[in-house]
Amino acid sequence: MGKNMVKKILIVDDDSGVNYTVKNGLEGLDADYKVESVESGEECLEFLQNDDIPDLILLDIMMPEMSGWETYNRIKENLSWKSIPIVFLTARKDRIAKSAGDFFGDDYIEKPFKIPELKQRIEKILKS
Repeated sequence: MGKNMVKKILIVDDDSGVNYTVKNGLEGLDADYKVESVESGEECLEFLQNDDIPDLILLDIMMPEMSGWETYNRIKENLSWKSIPIVFLTARKDRIAKSAGDFFGDDYIEKPFKIPELKQRIEKILKS
């Protein structure tokens, strides 16, 4: 159980309830998870600028001001961040969002989701 076993996950969602659920759910399922949360795209970029690079970002698409797409583009434009895997979170059920999520992100998960399923998806990406 070395220190490098810790998986740092950043969740970006303007719904603090979702952030709370994911943090408690993932950390509760597995002590190797450390979940940080921010509530906007701007806060996400600030977090990354402080050189706190997570192993994976869970990114909500529908956020006020800076959308998940825009946040995604800003992350991918930065050389030190562009390799961070990104999983989109969205409540939208339409196929356009789904195919865009599949196309751009490393994965895509629809709300409401079950934490064990989320964890499985995260692990699949971190292994690849």
